[in-house]
Amino acid sequence: MLRIEHKLRTCPVGLASVLSVLGLLLADIGPLGAQQLVFEPLDSSATVDQESIASDAALPVFQLIGSDARLQLQVMSRAAANNVSDQTRAVSYDISPANIIEVDSSGYVRPLADGRATIEATNANSEASCSCVIVVTGMKAEPQISFNNQVIPVFTKLGCNGGGCHGKASGQAGFKLSLLGFEPQDDYVHLISESRGRRLFPAAADESLLLKKAVNLSSHGGGQRTDMASDEYELMRRWIAMGMPAGPAHERSVDRIELQPSQRFLTPGATQQLRVLVYYSDGSFEDVTRRAQFESNNTLQGTVSASGLVSLSQQPGDVAVMARYQGQVAVFRASVPLGVEVAVWPEPINLVDEWVLQKLKGLGIPTSSECDDYTFIRRATLDITGRLPLEHEIQQFVSDERPDKHALLVDRLLDSPAYGEFFAKKWSAILRNKRDNSGEQFGSYAFYDWLKQSLNGNVPYDQWVSQILTASGSSVNSPPVAWLREVNNTESRVEDAAQLFLGQRLQCARCHHHPFEKWSQKDYFQFAAFFSTVSRKEGPTPEEPMFVSRVARPSARHPKTGEELPPAGLDGPDLDVAPAQDPRQYLADWMSSKDNPFFARTLVNRYWKHFMAVGLVEPEDDMRVTNPATNPELLDSLARQFVESGFDLKQLVREICNSRVYRLSSDAGPNNVSDTSCYSRYYPKRLQAEVILDAIDDVMHTTTDFDGLPKSARAVGLPDTSFSSYFLDVFGKPNSTTACECERMQEATLAQSLHLLNSKQIQAKLTDAQARPAEMAVNSDSISDVVSSLYLSALCRPASDAEIRTAADYVNSKPDRKQAMEDLVWALVNSKEFLFNH
Repeated sequence: MLRIEHKLRTCPVGLASVLSVLGLLLADIGPLGAQQLVFEPLDSSATVDQESIASDAALPVFQLIGSDARLQLQVMSRAAANNVSDQTRAVSYDISPANIIEVDSSGYVRPLADGRATIEATNANSEASCSCVIVVTGMKAEPQISFNNQVIPVFTKLGCNGGGCHGKASGQAGFKLSLLGFEPQDDYVHLISESRGRRLFPAAADESLLLKKAVNLSSHGGGQRTDMASDEYELMRRWIAMGMPAGPAHERSVDRIELQPSQRFLTPGATQQLRVLVYYSDGSFEDVTRRAQFESNNTLQGTVSASGLVSLSQQPGDVAVMARYQGQVAVFRASVPLGVEVAVWPEPINLVDEWVLQKLKGLGIPTSSECDDYTFIRRATLDITGRLPLEHEIQQFVSDERPDKHALLVDRLLDSPAYGEFFAKKWSAILRNKRDNSGEQFGSYAFYDWLKQSLNGNVPYDQWVSQILTASGSSVNSPPVAWLREVNNTESRVEDAAQLFLGQRLQCARCHHHPFEKWSQKDYFQFAAFFSTVSRKEGPTPEEPMFVSRVARPSARHPKTGEELPPAGLDGPDLDVAPAQDPRQYLADWMSSKDNPFFARTLVNRYWKHFMAVGLVEPEDDMRVTNPATNPELLDSLARQFVESGFDLKQLVREICNSRVYRLSSDAGPNNVSDTSCYSRYYPKRLQAEVILDAIDDVMHTTTDFDGLPKSARAVGLPDTSFSSYFLDVFGKPNSTTACECERMQEATLAQSLHLLNSKQIQAKLTDAQARPAEMAVNSDSISDVVSSLYLSALCRPASDAEIRTAADYVNSKPDRKQAMEDLVWALVNSKEFLFNH
């Protein structure tokens, strides 16, 4: 048995806090598989002295102060290859003497009496063991109970103050608590004063209605939430018996929490016991593992129990587990390697490749091979311009032997007017550019044209966002005013601006503290203060009003406290804005500052999803800390590069599309078929509604009429989302009623299949006398040439010999050559290869 010396760090403690430095760690030490137990740090600043592992040093010491102190041990096994696995629940614990502490099978320690005890942890399979010392003090002192820091967390842990129970706005069954305990002062009043205090009975605490309902001794709609032997019950019972004290006058507050470990590579099916430490404003900390809440972001990849035990599936990949305590959040990330030996990895071209390949190497997930030239030009042209490449463009690219032809293609596409047209459609939809009546047409069209010109001219992103946020005048002289016209109240402007440009969904914080984020009502209304001086005035027409920033000191009133709040960015300082200044310019300046943690990351993630089908964060506009990125290093690197480029959108597109990762084939191999977030292959995505309609017209040599637009108008170039089209509606065109990209439906549906198969619209295009099938029927070229041209136009690749033979046999078997050609075209536009970018 090996003993470890550890350098203890002196740490100030409060009542019921844990003073310790180490948890349990199991390490492999020899070729014969001999193992030893060592202790993992409880505090992140503590480190194991590796030189002392083989020395005859003193045992590590833990100290528990007070009867409410708890400690979650962690026992690990480290293999020779530095592969760590959790053994916390696989070892047995022996205590000597037995009357000082107790340890359950999960490694959870409770104090019993003042004194000193030794814990020996033994792995029955390997016979490895180690010992530590637990010192218990303060058991004779009457422990004080803090309502804010001890009672409120019990309500949160048991779900009492959740949105579906007593935490909802109207409360439940006459009992109301603030959502997740974010208003503890109000909660104290509700408990002590309301209903004549009938819920609490200090003279006989166990008879209190609050406790009887929690253990289901009295009828309770929420069922049994705990039992009488639990720590939660005992704490609440003591608090009631003590007369329900509010706690110290100068209460310490929670600064942060730490989740241990924060990241780990584990094997399929493995478990990992987590530990949560809370750090207070007075410098003290304690173990709150059993009082914290846990949640997995991918339950198919891994689940987590109420006690913090993560259980992984057999699937390779990543899972993030969130721990929440008193409004603070920390995240544990587990990576499960596939472990495939890969002889040759792709050579990285840029930072995209470096970070993606680094992760794939760590997980042992091989990449698919690089796609061929036909696939790449189709993929890039669709992603950048929203159209199919022309036949001559395909042939030129494939025959081009220059080594940088991929980058040259990307540059050519970005320089084409179709780039701005396609991305203006994207931005127009989420900026809610639509018409409620014909009088709003000028403003909507002008806003779309302004977006298209800004994108084609590569105006820096921060500049045109600033012009939208600070728009004044009417759409005649300031097209971005159309955004203010549609987002026509302060609340909508706050919520749209935060979601669009910062990836923060503030809607919940308008009424209460955000349940999944740190944003409070104060944060919400300080952000709202930026828009408090915007005024609407009569414009050139009733439908096209003017907007100005009136001369006034910007502020917003807190709905509960009545306090007048100055403007402040999220996590930013209060701003003193003079009455004559437009506070929206301060907002724009704060957003585009180089150290803004939201602005660049949100845009980068939005564009990454556009090209790679799956965002680094999903959904792409929900960038909260409780929704971590699958590759945070890549996201941060791209965001940093985007800022350093001067917010150059075209350069960001180049960085993504010129990467080796973007060139990977969508064909999955046996070892990466299950990968859905590591980008070991290109993920196919269904084409957008407008792109499909244009592609059908391009292949069939037809057009689609749109009211008020020339016959040459393309669906991708529609200036707003208000045009009536059953085809576009069926295929998921957004209505622009919110700022969420989720309005655009990308999923395939039965209605879409039926419309392509036999709708009057598609049949009319196929049978049109001027359409491609009619041209093919009278074409004097060989059937082989006709079919090859069709395949190159529709699927952007040559037809195979087998496909040509099948098509020729079909055409020759039909008496009506035109109808046979219609069937060929119909079959191709109904194929997945046509409908998806791959």
